[in-house]
Amino acid sequence: MADFMIRFLLCNILLCGIIGIFLLMKRILKNSLSSRMQYNLWFLLLGLLAVPFLPFRFFKLSELFAWLKNLSLIPTAKTKDTVGQTLQTNIADTQNWMEDFTLSVNRETPSIIGYLLLALWISGIIAMLILVIRSALRLRILKKSALPLQSQKVQRLYDRCLSDTSITKNIPIYSTAYLKSPVIVGFWKPCIYLPIHLISDDNETDIRYMLLHELQHYKHKDGITNHLMNLAGIVYWFNPLVWYTLKEMRSDQEIACDTSVLKLLESEDYVAYGNTLINFAEKISLTPFPFASGISGNMKQMKRRILNIVSYERPNLPKNLKSITAFLLISVLLLGLTPFVSTYAADENHYHWNTSAKNCTEIDLTNYFGEYEGSFVLYDLEEDTWKIHDMERATLRVAPNSTYKIYNALFGLEKGIITPENSFINWNGTPYPFEAWNTDQTLPSAMSASVNWYFGYIDEQLGETSIQEYLHKIGYGNEDLNGDFSSYWMESSLKISPIEQVELLTRLQNHNLGFTSENVKAVKDSIHISNSSYGDFYGKTGTGRVNGQDINGWFIGFIKNADNTYFFATNIQNEQCAAGSKASDITLSILSDLNIWQ
Repeated sequence: MADFMIRFLLCNILLCGIIGIFLLMKRILKNSLSSRMQYNLWFLLLGLLAVPFLPFRFFKLSELFAWLKNLSLIPTAKTKDTVGQTLQTNIADTQNWMEDFTLSVNRETPSIIGYLLLALWISGIIAMLILVIRSALRLRILKKSALPLQSQKVQRLYDRCLSDTSITKNIPIYSTAYLKSPVIVGFWKPCIYLPIHLISDDNETDIRYMLLHELQHYKHKDGITNHLMNLAGIVYWFNPLVWYTLKEMRSDQEIACDTSVLKLLESEDYVAYGNTLINFAEKISLTPFPFASGISGNMKQMKRRILNIVSYERPNLPKNLKSITAFLLISVLLLGLTPFVSTYAADENHYHWNTSAKNCTEIDLTNYFGEYEGSFVLYDLEEDTWKIHDMERATLRVAPNSTYKIYNALFGLEKGIITPENSFINWNGTPYPFEAWNTDQTLPSAMSASVNWYFGYIDEQLGETSIQEYLHKIGYGNEDLNGDFSSYWMESSLKISPIEQVELLTRLQNHNLGFTSENVKAVKDSIHISNSSYGDFYGKTGTGRVNGQDINGWFIGFIKNADNTYFFATNIQNEQCAAGSKASDITLSILSDLNIWQ
């Protein structure tokens, strides 16, 4: 949630820009839009305010960064020539293939700023809810004190208004001394409340116009809209621009209702309707209830409404077409900007996997995992079936660590930084804590000993832009390359779920990633571990070490025999000792008991 608050803050910065563009377009096309269309535009904005909380994205954030980087004038690093002889390594005979040498990364404690923002946001929401509850209690007092309408004259007038507006629903009407202007309240059971002073004045014309106005609120379901506006005000309590737009929306709601009333009246009655607003300008005020709709408004809003009445002309076909065109133009613009809001706040922590389209079985393998939290995913290619332990964690995206080197190598091969025939890279002499790293490497030896500097060299030659394009091409997890470039795959920004690991391995084996078969074969050969009567075993471990503790362990791969191919991914989590070697032990035990590998 702390991370979400940071993204939500960034989202609000973008929202302010989009709202500014929206208000500008609305102002430019004001004369082309009818009053009702101007009001309807606000619903698009309400929808935009909901986008940050939707559990999906319209496009990947990484696409935006890749596009921005393509515009950069900073050149990427040039590719160096690789020379020397290829070192022959027999992976099947390697005894330490599961050691998965890894370096520790230092991780700061979760940002205190994120938690402070979260606490402040929730506190504001609570304060807003208290105000809403107070208003609801005042409304409850109003309802208890109100009496059914006693005036038969007003009741007959009200019945005619119902007929004029073609409303067949029985909407009760009450009188009260607690209001200065009429309001309609209620979502499921709407009621109209008239102030006693209005009934006492006995001005039939004014009462009729006000009743027509309130009934237009009901007819256009403004009660539902008021609930949505109040919800937006609560969630975005801290954003003054959102509050301004909500105020403008309420003003346009009243103007739209005025226009709907004018459509029911004769042209000679327009002045009388305007005079009603003028005569009651000092008496009426903003409704004190958040869920009520009324004829009220401040003096500035009243001025806008009077000007709307004065300039009102009955709509015709050309005007309607012009209004619809302007509405569609603004709608397309707003919808085109919507993805930028969804990019920052959508939940990327889980892979949204459609289980309904898969032949999937959940299995309980808790006994194999012991003290570790984790998941196991197995895909049977021949039967097209999935077996999954802990679906929640199987879709949880975590750092890939050294399992990412499979695809890092593939990218390097595809770019020609290394080749299947010559994958030799010289060690630059920098000492590392593992003896196996302190020597020249080829792809098989670097993959076997999980040599970070070898794959870091490939990254440097590829450059961020190329890597981002490749990540998007194969759909690698969250495709997020925003961490430190030297360690983005080591407990940093790049994350992937066990299910996605298996899906990528399946596409790798089936040559569905769009890379040349020679390069795919070179990568597969580099992760070949062993063969037996059960087939050929391919796999890669990965360990996430943070502040000296192994917290994230991976083992992914596949087993290919003459009849079938089984793809697997195991991930374990713990505060310590969650290494790739532990994940491989668990995997081998499960595969053995399933009689897939011995």
